This record gives sequence, structure tokens and C-alpha cells, in this order.
Amino acid sequence: MNYLTKVIFAGLALFVASCSSREPQSAQASADAATQTEELSAPPVPPPPSAPPAPQPTLADKASGSAALAPQAPAGARLLVYKAHVDIRVDDLGKAAAQVDSVVRRSGSWASSATQTREEDNWRQEMTIRVRPQQFTALLNGLARLGTVENKAIEAEDVTGQHADVSARLRTKRALEQRYVGLLSQAKKISEVLEIEQKLGEVREDIEATDSRLKTLNDEVAYSTIFLKLYQPLALPTPEAPVLSFGSRMAEAFYGGWHLVTNLVIGAVYLWPAFVLLPAGLWLFRWWRRRPASAPR
Repeated sequence: MNYLTKVIFAGLALFVASCSSREPQSAQASADAATQTEELSAPPVPPPPSAPPAPQPTLADKASGSAALAPQAPAGARLLVYKAHVDIRVDDLGKAAAQVDSVVRRSGSWASSATQTREEDNWRQEMTIRVRPQQFTALLNGLARLGTVENKAIEAEDVTGQHADVSARLRTKRALEQRYVGLLSQAKKISEVLEIEQKLGEVREDIEATDSRLKTLNDEVAYSTIFLKLYQPLALPTPEAPVLSFGSRMAEAFYGGWHLVTNLVIGAVYLWPAFVLLPAGLWLFRWWRRRPASAPR
């Protein structure tokens, strides 16, 4: 009896436990069903508006896509271009020219041009000397010892910004050239090939001009320029007084007398109005004096 009672009570306990575990699951299922019902009953949300289609890139845009991202040149030291104009008066131009050659060679410089000109009153030599900036001042001091410095002008131009701008433009043009070369290899139509080749030719012309300008700037920065003029004043020859003989003096006197006679004759011709008007004036004056006086009334 006791065994049967225990079995009955155990079965009731299991039944109560199973009922309590099913209640939360049914509640959760009811909530999910309600949520799905609300979602189905709600109006549909309209889709977001589509973005306008992007414009097709042109040939120039394709070529400049990579060139626009060209790196900028790093900031460095200042780039200066030194120039000097020096005029020196010397006593012996030939000797001074030889000394100039020696001074220029010792400083590691070189003369890019030299001309000599001889005139009646002076003899001069003009030279263009290229020198390293480190030797610029020392060379000027050495040239000043050749004679008397009549004129000296020194100028320094900062080309740092100009050099950076030209370098950046050259990098951009070269990147653009490579981009056009890539597009040329991908072109399939003859019209595209011709258009790309035309653009490529224009870019390469710009590259040559920009590269030439950059080389000029680099040369001016690497070598300063001195425009030197040496000149030697020349004394004009004084003509000696000729020794005149008696015969030459007589001939000169005769020539002087004849010159005087011709001048008198020419002067008389200049006075012809006086010779004509003076007698006429005298005749009119005499006629006026001799006319009869009028009778008194």
C-alpha cells in the first residue's frame, strides 16, 4: 500500500512539473506570433531613392587621374642665384687678361665667353665667368686686385619657389605621359588612338620645355655668374705742328687774300637790295623837295 501511494505521488509531481515548463514556451510562441502579425499588417517601407548615374570620365580625366596624386617636392634649403657685374680699369690690358685666366683657374671656375674690342680711346675685354657659389666672393676679391674697380653690382635671386613649381609640373607631366601611354595600349578604335597620340605629343612638348627650364635653374644655382669688363684707356695721338717754308707761307697768304676777295664779292651780292633801293629813295626825296609850293588862299 505504501509502495503504491509513493508511485502515485511521484506521477503527480512529474505531471505538475511538465505543465509548469510548457507555460513559458507557449507565452513566447504567442508573443512571436503577435509580432509577425503586426509586421504583416504594417504598410511596406518604400526603398531609398537611387543615386544618379555617375558621368562617364573623358580621356583627359582618365589620364589625369593618377597625375593629380603626384607627390609634392620636400622642402629643402634655399636655392639662390648669384650674379655680379664688375667694371675694372687697368693700365695694361694684355697683362690683366693673363692674370684673369690664372685667377679663374685657381678658383676652379671657367669662362663661358670672352671678347676683346679696341677703339680709338679705349681697349676693353668682356668676359662671362661661371663660378661655384662657395668661391664667388673669393673670386670677386681676386679680380678687384687687377686694377681700379669703377663699377660693381651684386644681386642674389631666390628661386626656391620657382624651382619647386617647375619640378612639380615636370613630375605631373611625366605621370600624365605614362597614363596616356597606358591608355594608348588599351585603345581599340582608330579615333581613340589618334586622339591619345595627339594628347601624348602635346604632353611631351610640355615635358621638354619644362625639363629645359629646370636644367637652366639647376645650372644657375650650381654656378654663379660674373660679368667682367676690363678696359684700358688709350691716349689719343696729338698731331705735330707742320714746319712751313717761305714758299708755303706765300702760297697760304695768296690763298688767304683770294679768299678775302671772294668773300667781299659774295657780301656785295648779298647787299643788292640796298644798291637798288638807296638810289630810288634819294630820287624820291629830291623830287619831293623840288615840287612847287601851293599858292595861299
